[in-house]
Amino acid sequence: MELPQVLEATVSADKAVLEQAQVYLEQAAQANLAGFLDALSTELCDASKSSSVRMAAGLQLKNHLMSKDEAVKSQYQIRWRMIQPETRARIKTKVFATLGTETGLSSAAQCVAYIASAELPHNEWPELVAALLANVTTTTNPEAIKEATLEAIGYICEEINPQILRNQANEILTSIIQGMRKEEPSARVRLAATKALLNSLEFTKANFDNEAERNFIMQTVCEATQADEKKVQVASLQVLVRVMTLYYQHMQPYMGPALFGITVEAMKNQEDDIALQGIEFWTTVGEEEVDIALEMADAEESQRAPSRESRLFVKGALQYLVPILLLRLATQEEFDDEDDWNPCKAASVCMQCLATCCEDEIVQYVLPFVREHIGHSDWRFRDAAVMSFGCILEGPDSSLLTPIVSQAMEVLLQRLADPSVIVRDTAAWAIGRVCEFHSDAVLLQEASFQQLLRGLLNGLDAEPRVACNCAWAFTALAEAAYLKADIAAGDSEPATYPLSAMFPPILEKLLAVTDRSDAATGNLRSAAYEAIMELIKNSPRDCYEIVQKTTVIILERINTLLAMAPQVPSADRSQFNDIQSLLCASLQSVLRRVTQADALQLGDSVFQALASMLQTSTTGGVQEDALMALGSLIELLGDGFMKYFGTFQPFLLAGLRARNEHYQVCFAAVGLVGDLCRSIGRDAIMPMGDDLVQVLLEALQDSELHRSIKPQVLSVFGDVALAIGPHFSKYLPIVMTYMLQAAQFEPDRADMDMIDYMNDLRESVLEGYTGIIQGLNSEAENGKVSSEVQMLSDFVPNIVTFIEVCGRDQERTDAAISTACGLVGDLCKCFGKSVAPLLTKPGSVISDMLSEGRHSKESKTRTLAGWATKELRQVK
Repeated sequence: MELPQVLEATVSADKAVLEQAQVYLEQAAQANLAGFLDALSTELCDASKSSSVRMAAGLQLKNHLMSKDEAVKSQYQIRWRMIQPETRARIKTKVFATLGTETGLSSAAQCVAYIASAELPHNEWPELVAALLANVTTTTNPEAIKEATLEAIGYICEEINPQILRNQANEILTSIIQGMRKEEPSARVRLAATKALLNSLEFTKANFDNEAERNFIMQTVCEATQADEKKVQVASLQVLVRVMTLYYQHMQPYMGPALFGITVEAMKNQEDDIALQGIEFWTTVGEEEVDIALEMADAEESQRAPSRESRLFVKGALQYLVPILLLRLATQEEFDDEDDWNPCKAASVCMQCLATCCEDEIVQYVLPFVREHIGHSDWRFRDAAVMSFGCILEGPDSSLLTPIVSQAMEVLLQRLADPSVIVRDTAAWAIGRVCEFHSDAVLLQEASFQQLLRGLLNGLDAEPRVACNCAWAFTALAEAAYLKADIAAGDSEPATYPLSAMFPPILEKLLAVTDRSDAATGNLRSAAYEAIMELIKNSPRDCYEIVQKTTVIILERINTLLAMAPQVPSADRSQFNDIQSLLCASLQSVLRRVTQADALQLGDSVFQALASMLQTSTTGGVQEDALMALGSLIELLGDGFMKYFGTFQPFLLAGLRARNEHYQVCFAAVGLVGDLCRSIGRDAIMPMGDDLVQVLLEALQDSELHRSIKPQVLSVFGDVALAIGPHFSKYLPIVMTYMLQAAQFEPDRADMDMIDYMNDLRESVLEGYTGIIQGLNSEAENGKVSSEVQMLSDFVPNIVTFIEVCGRDQERTDAAISTACGLVGDLCKCFGKSVAPLLTKPGSVISDMLSEGRHSKESKTRTLAGWATKELRQVK
């Protein structure tokens, strides 16, 4: 078959024809990728071909240029740049020429953007931006070309780091604004321009910092919200939402004259898409002001000026926003799909945000509505009343709400028996929030408390959506009751607590719920097991017998499932795996509560069940949960676990090597190495040291290793060193090589995910250094430094430099400061006066870092910083 025929076949209804076409395309790509992409671009560019052929060509081209997976995307970009320049130039010319010649969504626009994201960071395709801008600004160009080009600009801005195009940002913005203006006759062009602006807002910081330019941008966007075309209105409102996130501090001049009126009218609009954006705008404002309030409180506590101040937009608008949201809460439909996002659900989220932001002030606007409509004949208004009450339970002060909640409990419990399942569902959710945020309102009143327990137990027999929220209410109530219990002096746990008398029937009922025939509906089974785990975690001594019995029940259920495994149909396999994972998590929970004596009796049964699960399951999630449950068993048994090690070791090593196919399993296995090192004696760990370190090093050498695993491996090296002590010295050169490499990692500062990863990596390196130093010096006598620690001397300057990097970074975390302070103390303790010049050299930030640690809100950080400061003074 020729390529056009193959592409036509990719949309065939005949499965055999479709599969044949897919095989052909895969083989063509493998045989000659450059030629294949060149041929696809020819088909895409050829206006004489059918729209289905061109669409299929564009789809194939996109799929070989881009992936949602960041690692694969990076590989595709490297692969693209390895193609000969003349071939790439041919493809780019054809793809660019396709702009404006397609029907529907432009594949060419996406392909242009994906090629640009690969080439522009390397100063390739320098003429692209100018050519795109010319397409947009040439007045004689057809609207199709302008539209597709603006789509391409939007995609490029979405894909690429803003710094790469900073020198062309003004020209890009000018062309976008030109397309957005109310004078633009084409609604399609105006929509494409508005979407492009949405994607390019991060490029426009300098423009928003300039008042005149900012005024023009805001005027254009506000005018677009009044366009006749609904899609343009929605897109321009989305721009306002994003602007509020990025440029909150600049918005005060526009709020009163324009933004307030535009967004309030949008909230009332009968078109759901428009109303959703109006509600989202005020949710975003609320979230920004909550964040600013936290930042201002931190700044005040640290005695420094805040980086920004709240304009109190939400408080100023509250009396106007709440009535609109309350009416929106009453617009739900009886048969709404739970997964559909609509103005009613958006209003609920917004109301919760406003309550967090405005705290006590919101109560006066909501309570009258609740009182008036809680008994309304229309179920929609009863539901809105219960929902609005539940929304304001987090935010306002407990001293204000607790008396109100106490009075409301009887009515809420009545709504649990409401004729409408939607009202019953909302009532169960609201009661759960009462248990989470105002537990005193029920725990301190015996009559209402017993009534609550009966209502929730009855609710567990209701429809899955209602029962799910009742289970969640028990989850919140278990923690609240435990925190309220009295703990005698010298005890680590309470002897009893408010749930003790009802603990057996509650647990029995929840276990029964997990076996309901409809337990897979509405997340019910998961919610019930979560409640079981929380009850066991927060159980006092007088409930221990029930915990023991539950352990046996969980084990029996695991063994029953394992016996069923060969007969489970493939259609039910996913649900079967979910149940296995939930049982593993539940077993882990009960193991954390049982005594060591009971654990020794149960050890054989527990290990056999988990080992069988690891042996029979090929699902990463189940294996991960089984390994985590084994971690709890290891912590409980200590050296007693070693009798299982011969059987266990292959599972551990297999988990450590599952780093590509099931990286979560590898992550759990690395954590298990830490559990072993912390729980088992040196004599037991030593024989397996070589194997463990080797497989951990193999992971670090894997270029495709998932990034979440590397920090944990580096930290676990510290656990291994602490476990085997001076014997770790034989691994020191290679391990320190990887530690030093990780310490040099520097992320893209515009990518918050990479900054979070950097912090994880740095904390792990600090933990690894700490464990290695303490482990190597663990057998030193009379305050002397061991010869093994002296092997670290050559690395000490690099370690100190890394501590300074951590202390200087504006994105540093309290955990990093805490561990870095502890490491400073360890360096002083081990190397004495020889390390003092490095730690106290002029310009060093270590003194400031220790001072910051001593003033931390975390007691652990304060303790470590104080100890490190004392150690440093002694070696000066």
